[in-house]
Amino acid sequence: MEIRRMEDRSYRWVVLAVCFLMVFVCLGFCSSSKSLYLAAITQATGIRRSLFAVSDSCRYVTTAVVNLFFGALIARFGAKRLVAAGFASLIAFALIYAWSEQAWQFCVGGCFLGLGLSWTTTTMVGHVIGAWFRERRGTMMGFVLASNGLGGALAMQIVSPIINRQDTAFGYRSAYLLVAAILAGTGLIVLLLFRPYPRGGNAEVRKKRAPGGAWEGVPFSEARRTPYLYAALGGIFLTGMTLQSISSISAAHMRDVGLDAEYIAAVLSFYSLCLAALKFGVGVLHDRIGLRRTMLICDAASVAAILLLALVAPTKAGRAVALGYAVLSSLAMPLETIMLPLLAADLFGERSFGKLLGIVVSVNTAGYAVGAPLTNLCYDLLGTYRPVLFALGGVMAVMTAAFQLILRAADRKRRAMEQAPA
Repeated sequence: MEIRRMEDRSYRWVVLAVCFLMVFVCLGFCSSSKSLYLAAITQATGIRRSLFAVSDSCRYVTTAVVNLFFGALIARFGAKRLVAAGFASLIAFALIYAWSEQAWQFCVGGCFLGLGLSWTTTTMVGHVIGAWFRERRGTMMGFVLASNGLGGALAMQIVSPIINRQDTAFGYRSAYLLVAAILAGTGLIVLLLFRPYPRGGNAEVRKKRAPGGAWEGVPFSEARRTPYLYAALGGIFLTGMTLQSISSISAAHMRDVGLDAEYIAAVLSFYSLCLAALKFGVGVLHDRIGLRRTMLICDAASVAAILLLALVAPTKAGRAVALGYAVLSSLAMPLETIMLPLLAADLFGERSFGKLLGIVVSVNTAGYAVGAPLTNLCYDLLGTYRPVLFALGGVMAVMTAAFQLILRAADRKRRAMEQAPA
């Protein structure tokens, strides 16, 4: 047993690298760069933006439903089979998007995208990192999910010139065919090296939580009777609705107000690089100062980022504002990735983590499904995204205050448990 534990301590770094690569490609090439396709696809096919956004809703509804049953699927099929199915689904998504011309076809592709990302990104990585790393979980999650930003930065530079080719309106098709090939090669590497659990077993979970470590917590049967759980889930829904809406329209909004395609690609690449650094930084910050103060920083950054995006303009000052948006939004976006597993673990501890993780990610994703068509409907009605941007900034200001109250209630419950006799 001791030999196996020593092997596990060495192999966990291989698992960490595999998770990094999986998120780098799957989120970077299939999600982070997706806003670059919106204007190109709708212009080439004549599909209205609000109608095309339904494909994003299909993606998010699929992810939300699948994540509700994440624990049951893991128990029945195993993590490795789900990862393999995830890569197959993402390849199908890229091929469908490459050849679709009607809105319903993009909706089918969106369902495959939702399946694929459910089994290869945040929920799966949170599950695997939780099995291999009991201490410094925030740092490790931050490191792995930082690859989203790096992958997005690389993807932006690769696919943007292909999408915006001058000789055709359908350059996005060639971009998606390239993405399918990249996914196929990456999937083979990941499946060769992926091991979801240590062979020597996990370390014991302690009742008291060390900084960045695990604590025992309460069973889910007790957690689901706690009022602040439902307040937290409501906040997670609204946060997902807001942040994913902003992310999905950022490139199209900057193009609408007059920024050129090359500058937009540069801004989004800069955003992705900042995202990589700040996701890791947020993970470290969580381990050092705790969940509540880290959430406050990220929530406040989201409010400022949304307001800056609304003020972007084709002037020198307006272009600088776009860079400011890139920095602050990259500090806000960990709220819908790295912070979800950490929130699930911190609110009620390890005894609820397995069941709560899928629910938290599912509720967050349900917010995505509402946000994307809502913001694009505003564009179709008003011809601009600015009114809805100001409204969403107000939503996140309210969420900033609400989460502080929710996490304060959770802290009181945790302290009471930690002070109780063993």
